[in-house]
Amino acid sequence: MYQGAVQNLIDELGRLPGVGPKSAQRIAFYILNSPTDEMEKLASAITTVKTKVSFCEICGNISETPKCSICRDTRRDSSLICVVEEPKDVSAIERTGSFTGRYHVLGGSINPMQGIGPERLRIRELVTRLADEEVQEIILAMDPNLEGEATATYLSRMLTPIGITVSRLASGLPVGGDLEYADEITLGRAMEGRRVLTPGQRHDAADDPGNEAADHDGTTDENRSSIEGATDNEAGTPEGAATGADRSEADPSPGDRPGGPDSPDSPDGLGRTEVPGSEDGTREGPVQAPAQQPAQPADPNRRYPTPRRGEKFANPWAD
Repeated sequence: MYQGAVQNLIDELGRLPGVGPKSAQRIAFYILNSPTDEMEKLASAITTVKTKVSFCEICGNISETPKCSICRDTRRDSSLICVVEEPKDVSAIERTGSFTGRYHVLGGSINPMQGIGPERLRIRELVTRLADEEVQEIILAMDPNLEGEATATYLSRMLTPIGITVSRLASGLPVGGDLEYADEITLGRAMEGRRVLTPGQRHDAADDPGNEAADHDGTTDENRSSIEGATDNEAGTPEGAATGADRSEADPSPGDRPGGPDSPDSPDGLGRTEVPGSEDGTREGPVQAPAQQPAQPADPNRRYPTPRRGEKFANPWAD
């Protein structure tokens, strides 16, 4: 399309990541139309970054000195290392302000499709740093994609025998997102990585030995025994029957009874009271109702004859 220097510039710009032929053409014409001093600053910045900026010899982050500012900071927690893929990930985590440890940049992720294996990453340098006894935990902060999962799985299997705690960044719903637009993997990980807001008290009550005898309705053994005793008294069981001494205290003497010899209500002065249905119409003392006996339960092992054809079915509960 174009010849000479313009086409060479478009071709070089097209090699940049995320820049296509149309974008490279627009950038090339922007450079042609821009003032010369601005383009000289751009060219100088590109030259300077290539000559002065390098990677930290400890963590692999970008730095203009042999050690980056994070590795030189003595206030950082040296027992915690966060492993990331690229130097840009360090800047992203630093913007949160919630991490005070150190970093280790791998320089990429395992990608067999592009021919990138573990030997092309800075994994050997990471193992060398773990020889220090101060390191207690490794945080794997890889991208939540296929390559990042493969890299995290490889590192976790390799670092587990060393005896160091290996953790992974949680993944789930983004802030401001909707559940209906979340995919199954993201929503499933959000459920697995949920956190407790307020701990409940039900597990404490279930573990209390004093509450083992309590029913679901809150009835304890003491309340149940009192209820059973009251039921037995009403049914006339031996536990609820009154003794002779109690009966003597409860029943008044013949002289003190209503209708006794000294009572003006007695028709004959002998303590007799007319009772309907008796032979002479009188009876000494008040009538006491017989104690009610509890119903006998049916024998579960009783066998009833099977009626033959033409016979009526005998009702087993008739007796």
